[in-house]
Amino acid sequence: MKTVTAADANRQFSSVLRDVSRGEIVTVVSRGKPVATISPAKAAGARRGRARAALLKRLRGQSITGRRNWARDELYES
Repeated sequence: MKTVTAADANRQFSSVLRDVSRGEIVTVVSRGKPVATISPAKAAGARRGRARAALLKRLRGQSITGRRNWARDELYES
């Protein structure tokens, strides 16, 4: 993981994007505090896909609880 100041990120934005495109995760700090993280778009999408798959697997493994004693139309006001 690479850390750059906000001023350096602004001045060298092309370089920061080039690093990110190579898979680097860049943290931008302002006055010594982290304010942003720039990560490759594909990596974020892959993490999201894995999280979604894990959630669906868990939900499919759960048994259905409760009874459905209402109709869909009852959810909306007339």
